[in-house]
Amino acid sequence: MIKKIFFQSIFFNFFFLREVFSAESGGMPQLNPEFWISQIFWLTITFGILYIVLSKLILPKISANLELRKSQIQENIEAAEKQRQGSEAKLKEYEEIVLKSKIEAKNILKDAREKALKNINSKKETLDQQIDEEIKKVEKEIDVLKKNAPEKINKIAIETSSEILKKLIGADVNNSSISAIVDDLSKRGGDKYYGN
Repeated sequence: MIKKIFFQSIFFNFFFLREVFSAESGGMPQLNPEFWISQIFWLTITFGILYIVLSKLILPKISANLELRKSQIQENIEAAEKQRQGSEAKLKEYEEIVLKSKIEAKNILKDAREKALKNINSKKETLDQQIDEEIKKVEKEIDVLKKNAPEKINKIAIETSSEILKKLIGADVNNSSISAIVDDLSKRGGDKYYGN
């Protein structure tokens, strides 16, 4: 393999030398060795000026732009990080506010329910007392009516009997005899109805 590379390099050198000499005779001055020094001189000056222009003017601007972009990107990243941290803090505050609001709402609802139950119970107690008082009043009225009922019934019975007898007989009947009969009947049957 080394032999092959060696022979190929000799062949290409030979080929290039032949090309150089043929270019020299054909009129290509850049390949003529007598012009090589001036070409090297102008090549050095051209590349030197190009190097100075690139290194002093263009590359500093490019590197400054790159640094500026890098710093802006870094600032943007830092600002984004601060924004993210701020938004996370705001989100935590919001979640805490929501949690506190839920707890307060539960407490308010619990207090309202307890107040309503207390209010209902107190009104129920007052209503029960009022109902009990009304029941006692009605019981007293019933007792009074029970006590007065036999007299009223006897009076109604006497009046009704006298009118019925008046219509049957056609003459006035003595109320005292009717009242004696009604009193006698009420004494016999009154114990059944009035508990006397």
